[in-house]
Amino acid sequence: MENFIVSARKYRPATFDTVVGQNALTATLKNAIATNKLAHAYLFCGPRGVGKTTCARIFAKTINCLTPTAQGESCNTCESCVAFTEQRSYNIYELDAASNNSVEDIKQLIDMVRIPPQVGKYKVFIIDEVHMLSSTAFNAFLKTLEEPPAHAIFILATTEKHKIIPTILSRCQIYDFNRIGVNDIVDHLKEVAAKEGVTAELEALNIIALKADGGMRDALSIFDQAVSYTRGNITYQGVLENLNVLDYDYYFRLTDSFLEGNNVDILLLFNEILNKGFEGSHFINGLTSHFRDLLVSKDESTLPLLEVGATIRERYAEQAKNCNAKFLLRAMKLCNDCDLDLRTSNNKRLLIELTLLQVSQLTDEGEGERPLGQSKQLKPVFKASEPQAKPAKKQEVKPQVQSQTKQTETVAKEAQESYKKSTVAKPQAAPKAKPVAQKEKSREPDTSLADRLKNAGTGRRAIPVVKEHELGVSLRGVHKKLTKNQRKEETQAEAAAQQIHKEPFTEDELNFYWQSFINYMPIEQKALAVRMRGMRVKLMDEQSFEMVVDNDYIANEYKEIRGDIQQYLRENLRNDFVEMKIRISEASENTRVLSRSERFTMMAEKNSSLYELQKEFGLEFY
Repeated sequence: MENFIVSARKYRPATFDTVVGQNALTATLKNAIATNKLAHAYLFCGPRGVGKTTCARIFAKTINCLTPTAQGESCNTCESCVAFTEQRSYNIYELDAASNNSVEDIKQLIDMVRIPPQVGKYKVFIIDEVHMLSSTAFNAFLKTLEEPPAHAIFILATTEKHKIIPTILSRCQIYDFNRIGVNDIVDHLKEVAAKEGVTAELEALNIIALKADGGMRDALSIFDQAVSYTRGNITYQGVLENLNVLDYDYYFRLTDSFLEGNNVDILLLFNEILNKGFEGSHFINGLTSHFRDLLVSKDESTLPLLEVGATIRERYAEQAKNCNAKFLLRAMKLCNDCDLDLRTSNNKRLLIELTLLQVSQLTDEGEGERPLGQSKQLKPVFKASEPQAKPAKKQEVKPQVQSQTKQTETVAKEAQESYKKSTVAKPQAAPKAKPVAQKEKSREPDTSLADRLKNAGTGRRAIPVVKEHELGVSLRGVHKKLTKNQRKEETQAEAAAQQIHKEPFTEDELNFYWQSFINYMPIEQKALAVRMRGMRVKLMDEQSFEMVVDNDYIANEYKEIRGDIQQYLRENLRNDFVEMKIRISEASENTRVLSRSERFTMMAEKNSSLYELQKEFGLEFY
């Protein structure tokens, strides 16, 4: 039985032209070989499975090729190339720094550097996962890396560039490898499937490419796994089952339910997803990505950002037409907040269900005027059997007019009661009226006294509408009394509003309340609060003070909250004229952190006995 070789090893690139997704880097290396401008040290860094070690091997083989091609590739037929292919070349030495990270391993490598190559021009040392070297090993390697022999070339490969000390970085030419695009991975998988005699659906290969997250080695490993599961017939549904990936169809159905406001279907779909074993965090991240892809699909210029197959792309374009951009933005914000809260939530299912119901409310009318991420009060999940009529809106009455109306009704009611008492106590005979007067009286509309009193408060001078002979009292004094009380209240209100605070304060008091304001800042302004805590403001004059920042970006951030700071300081310092000024520091104002030796020199200039102490004990600074 023939031994099986995994696709990641079987189809590993042997030339620069077969490297996928790193065209710029391979072109640079080929030009360096063609022009004979080779550096003595290279650093290949980037994510896993993108071709760092592969390019290092191809580069080492090509520079030692005895008959290179005109395109800068190795011939694969000379003695050096054949020895490399058969893995018996003494010109290429690979070291795994993850398991050989001690000083002794580096010393052994340095001894091997002194030996010149027997075949070819260069001796290439490939150190993989170089960030795993210990600090002492790095220091032992520095001198050799900086000034190696003419025949030695070092190629360092790492996935974590930030862990390499700066002295190593400064001695190398750095090549940053990018993640391989989904389309490039799909095209390569199609070539591998054709060579292996495997039938594969395009959507299935697209799912494999997305799952690989930019790594070709991961994509080929998943491809082999899918081939074993589907027996050489890779289908979309088979890949979903094998990789436990949530189908796009669930997200499309959920979005349709959001647009329809069908809360019942939303909860049932989410329950179905949970029953299939998917984690809530995985689901909410996928839903956020779905909303993002819908937003990208609304404009043709951003369609290249959509990394899906042709069939799925058409579904995205169709559903994007029915989605409002504001709805998608707010839905992404709600889902993102839910993802952050899931880490600390004790009831993750309830949190996700609440988020889904909030997203379903974003499609209501008038929601476009709300701030991003803020939804209105939730609608009931189940519809009522009989809709209830909406209560009629009450007519709004301004406070000043309403107060005047109440005063008018109260005084009029007192006058009416006084009139009734006087009528009961002393009944009077009806006055004799002329026929003409009676006729004129009959023409007047039959309006009751209560109605006329009720309508009296609607106007600015409503009291004179009620006639004096009907109440039996004079309303002129009442009107004067009301006017006098109103003027008194308005005068008091104006006096209170015009009260001005202008108390003096010191710079220490200013800085005390400056630090006190930090306790009231929201969590979103944590970075500004930390910067304010280590800052001391300077009082310029009696009312204004100055804060100094490093650049325009920080100045603009503080300008946004300047009004809140001034209002807080004015209230606590009892001075309505406190003003905050923001200034960007000059280059001469920026202080530099002194080294230990510089600090010692400054102290010794003030106290010369420190030099004697250093000389007596032989002290040195490191």
